[in-house]
Amino acid sequence: MNNINNLYDLGWNESLDKEFKAYENNFTVGRVCSEFKNIYKLITLEGEKLASVTGKMMYTAQGRADYPAVGDWVLIDKADSKGERAVIHKILPRKSKFSRKTAGAVIEEQIVAANVDFLFICMSLNQDFNVRRIERYTTMAWESGAVPIVILTKADLCEDASEKVRALEAVTMGIDIKIVSALKDSGIDLIKSYLAAGKTGAFLGSSGVGKSTLINKLLGYEALETMSVREDDDKGRHTTTHRELFVLPYGGIVIDTPGMREFQILDAEQGIDTTFEDIQILASQCKFSDCSHGSEPGCAVKKAIGEGSLSEGRFNNYIKLKKEADYIARKTDRAAATAYTNQIKSIHKQMRKRSKS
Repeated sequence: MNNINNLYDLGWNESLDKEFKAYENNFTVGRVCSEFKNIYKLITLEGEKLASVTGKMMYTAQGRADYPAVGDWVLIDKADSKGERAVIHKILPRKSKFSRKTAGAVIEEQIVAANVDFLFICMSLNQDFNVRRIERYTTMAWESGAVPIVILTKADLCEDASEKVRALEAVTMGIDIKIVSALKDSGIDLIKSYLAAGKTGAFLGSSGVGKSTLINKLLGYEALETMSVREDDDKGRHTTTHRELFVLPYGGIVIDTPGMREFQILDAEQGIDTTFEDIQILASQCKFSDCSHGSEPGCAVKKAIGEGSLSEGRFNNYIKLKKEADYIARKTDRAAATAYTNQIKSIHKQMRKRSKS
């Protein structure tokens, strides 16, 4: 790990400095760079150290999101700052967080990376290229508070990427798209341009898209293990098993994350509206304000699909993500669940009345 001269090299800012004023007499700060079964590795001005949370934090935590995540700024006792072990007393407010639903039936937030400025959504230019997956990633990226950037990797495997770029441009309005090849060292400087001193970027994407390889290139040494993809389907094998933060030689900060082929979203109303702004605009032009974009007359969305200006695949993905987000909202919001139940009852009641008439 590079020698850290000041907290701003680690991504500290004036907002955090203001928040810290109330604690500076008794505490110092560190940034979480990795986690191993409730043991955290921190970067501090005194160097790296291991830490665990207080019993109070464990007792009051309502879920995983209440524990430190990679990228978090945390308070530790000043007395602990000189030793090898420390105790985490508090998480300072997060300016951004990229989250997903944990695996399984339980609805719980898992923070993938915190206090990130840029989210580098990586996808390779091979058989694993998938526009619908990018829509899913950008939905949660816009919800996070960070700025999404699409990185198309392994350009050396694609003779002409222009068609794929056009397909992405149609669904990623306002998002930069960069093409890179770690093998040929092309496009690496494009990523570096975002990572000025104190800026944090997290790399997201499926296994095998080259996230770890890109980070090794940015670091200038082989910090992360890499592995080739399967030849039969271009799908990757997991090499990154946990999230980890690194400070770059020129001052930027990067977070490597395990591969996620497809992840379940959380409540992401704002992110969906931003990602699918074109559909939102079309929906506002429908004849009926409560148009379901099914069989209603005067539906601008269905008209656009028929004319070819909106792909049916994009619209179906929009509906799919809306349903997922609504389901999560109902499961976590009792009032929303009650309103949904009443809506269903009302629909069934109207259907029964029509069947009797």
